[in-house]
Amino acid sequence: MSTDAVTMDKIVSLSKRRGFVFPSSEIYGGLGSSYDYGHYGVLLKDNVKARWLEAMVRERDDIVALDSSIILHPRVWEASGHVSGFSDPLVDCRTCKQRFRADHLADPEHEEMRCGKRPSKRPGETPDCDLTEPRQFNLMFQTRVGALEETGVDVYLRPETAQGIFINFKNVAQIARRKPPFGIAQVGKAFRNEITPGNFIFRTLEFEQMEMEYFVPPDEAEEWYRYWVDERYRWHLRYGVRESHLRVRPHEADELSHYSSGTSDIEYLFPIGWSELEGIANRGAFDLTQHTEASGTKLEWVDAGTGERFLPHVIEPALGVNRSMLTFMVDAYDEEVVGERERTVLRLHPQLAPVKAAVLPLIGKDTAMVEKARALYEELRRHVSVEYDDNGAIGRRYRRQDEIGTPFGLTIDEQTLEDDTITVRDRDSLEQERISIGGARTKVAELLADDWKTPKAS
Repeated sequence: MSTDAVTMDKIVSLSKRRGFVFPSSEIYGGLGSSYDYGHYGVLLKDNVKARWLEAMVRERDDIVALDSSIILHPRVWEASGHVSGFSDPLVDCRTCKQRFRADHLADPEHEEMRCGKRPSKRPGETPDCDLTEPRQFNLMFQTRVGALEETGVDVYLRPETAQGIFINFKNVAQIARRKPPFGIAQVGKAFRNEITPGNFIFRTLEFEQMEMEYFVPPDEAEEWYRYWVDERYRWHLRYGVRESHLRVRPHEADELSHYSSGTSDIEYLFPIGWSELEGIANRGAFDLTQHTEASGTKLEWVDAGTGERFLPHVIEPALGVNRSMLTFMVDAYDEEVVGERERTVLRLHPQLAPVKAAVLPLIGKDTAMVEKARALYEELRRHVSVEYDDNGAIGRRYRRQDEIGTPFGLTIDEQTLEDDTITVRDRDSLEQERISIGGARTKVAELLADDWKTPKAS
């Protein structure tokens, strides 16, 4: 089928049907733009985070990890500018009662902007639309620390993970034994009181970020900014995203944040149109300067040997776990007819797939087959994420695994009982290879280590 036929509705349906994502609080009617992740969703998200941390930390010697607090001192957000400036211009429609980002209304890139009464039109394009003047809405969730109301302190749930990195710059610089350029990477929850969320897990109230702040000498900032744009673009290709559906869009001058001398979005062609997947920004020395002035603590680099000191500039690649997961699912989704039957398949990179291999006795009620299948499953599960399934016809079980993206199926059949060989079925090509059951663990490890490229047409 044409890849353009992939819709958000199909992704939502598959996600719920196969236990990737559920609407949160569904038995109470749900809570807008809040989602719970089922078994396969958790495994897929964990794999996305693991591959990001590998690329950022394990495969490099110039980046270290951090896990900062979700609730920070309120002065952090005053210094960063979030208290006074972290807001969106929004308009309300008095007719359909929906709310829209004012700066997205006329932007053709934002196809999600649709009239509540006539979805074929954009807000403001019909005589019935009655839009208010734009108003600013702060996006931070506010709460209180302290058991007593009269002595409590107003604090915020962090809207980004970056500030926790900046305020820990001195701590990390003192113990990391690294000289700029070096980075600090973090994966963690963030919260934004989005007034116009939507499009499934593309934009939600609660989400996870994968952010890295790369501290560099000021005169090297532009060079490293270009480096990280290219590096992050290659990461998405590395894990199977089609190049035809990926692009880099530099921000125009009027789009740039006041502290940024350059920002580029890596965009993906979602079913809703081209939208931001990851942002890479040259933040300059803004953040370290702001926190130095607000806290009275100098957040500068000092070389103990030479006495050299300077205020580093910062390059920031920032990616959402939820949005990255959605991208991989959309790009992997495929439908095809096999043996006059239609199958849905997630052609996920094997290193991202929630389950790496399924162990399947051909006849689920055959005691001998089940015994060998269970033994193989118990052996493999100690080393890799595998699943055992003996429920239903073998074709139906294959299709269940195809829908969750399992790259390899290991089938125990009559011949296994004769010579201890099994079949290895490839999810994408549907080719089957016969191997010794004793070599299954090694074979799966080799297949997972092989280079992989999506078989989907561009």
